[in-house]
Amino acid sequence: MCDGREAAVAGVSDRAESLMPGRYAAGVLRFPLIHPPLLAALAACGHGGKVLLADANYSHSTNASPRAALIHLNVRPGLVTVDQVLGPVLAAVPVEAVHVMQPDEGPEPEVFGTYRAQLGPDRPLQPLGRLEFYAACREPDLAVCVATGDDRLYANILLTVGYIAPSG
Repeated sequence: MCDGREAAVAGVSDRAESLMPGRYAAGVLRFPLIHPPLLAALAACGHGGKVLLADANYSHSTNASPRAALIHLNVRPGLVTVDQVLGPVLAAVPVEAVHVMQPDEGPEPEVFGTYRAQLGPDRPLQPLGRLEFYAACREPDLAVCVATGDDRLYANILLTVGYIAPSG
């Protein structure tokens, strides 16, 4: 028989396994997100808070709310990518809306297909123009800005944190 905490951990582990099959089936840590500052920032975010996963070209100093926690995961160009961060973040918090930066002209960025595959059909991408996207990220409800090394153009994604329905 398991207590409530074990059931909660099992639920998180199941969610993590569904997002990243085979990656978290064994070992002590049963959760795909182990970065302490990012975990703390997401835990403090709350319903309606925004999380920006920013590519390497994004200006974190001028186009993010100064109140947002800035988490640096940009190791080198191409490492880590936004979609590598997106999977563990989706396992950690519920997401109710997703915005992406749409190019002014030209085809849709290839990375949008990757995001759609990770997000599933219940969370469609909502495009914003570049300046609209920057404005949205400067709003005070941006709680977390994650700087990645993703060198693909228009790889930025803005997540709105959802809520967990009460049990019972």
